[in-house]
Amino acid sequence: MILAYPGRVVEASARVYRRTWRGSVISTFLNPVLFLLAMGVGLGKLVDAGTGDATLDVAYLTFLAPGLLASTAMTTAAGDASFPVMAGIKWRKTYEAVLATPIGVADLVAGHLGWIALRLTFVTLVYAAVMTVFGATTVVEGLLAVPPAVLTGLAFAAVVTAYTARLKDEQGLASLFRWGITPLFLFSGVFFPITQLWGWLQVVARLTPLWHGVSLCRGIALGTPFEVSPWVSLAYLGAMLAGGSYLSTRLMRRRLVK
Repeated sequence: MILAYPGRVVEASARVYRRTWRGSVISTFLNPVLFLLAMGVGLGKLVDAGTGDATLDVAYLTFLAPGLLASTAMTTAAGDASFPVMAGIKWRKTYEAVLATPIGVADLVAGHLGWIALRLTFVTLVYAAVMTVFGATTVVEGLLAVPPAVLTGLAFAAVVTAYTARLKDEQGLASLFRWGITPLFLFSGVFFPITQLWGWLQVVARLTPLWHGVSLCRGIALGTPFEVSPWVSLAYLGAMLAGGSYLSTRLMRRRLVK
């Protein structure tokens, strides 16, 4: 029965999503197509025709697509772990109602992350299908790139949940996306190799979690050498997930249990 408690949280989230899924159609289905059309196909033609010092071994669309797969997982997870968590704690206070049942704080966090894992699986599968349709990868390699993308998103979800649990208002969430998520999206190797950055920025980029997620997804989806050992990236993201889950549980308990 104890193991079923997180499942109850997942079930409740799924029931709510069944009535609100229309609001996520654009981000789930249209954004992948629009990004790949605009950046991969449109800008990609200019990149592929360029004659700079830095050249890619593959077409720009092929290079870009796996990076967008990882970054989509990041942004989806950050979105689900920020404002909805703030709503559960402060605005709607649904978390207090949940904790009035036999469900504990650890069950609540596990169920919350479990639901995000399901969401990420669905979103990344859709993105992998779009990548395949655009010819950026094969069906098998696209599917194999889904688990590391989900792991990347979950690592962010755990840390963002912990961050949100300690906030008193939503101002910190705006700062998170402005100074955290957006710079990671731009400078973690999604749109260009980080070797194009200044030397010290390359070091910083290699320390970011999204760069490790991009390395995993790109290496698997394209069948190219990884930028760093995949075991290092998996350990990095796994440690981030474990640490974020621990902090989320601790901070949620401090915030909600009187």
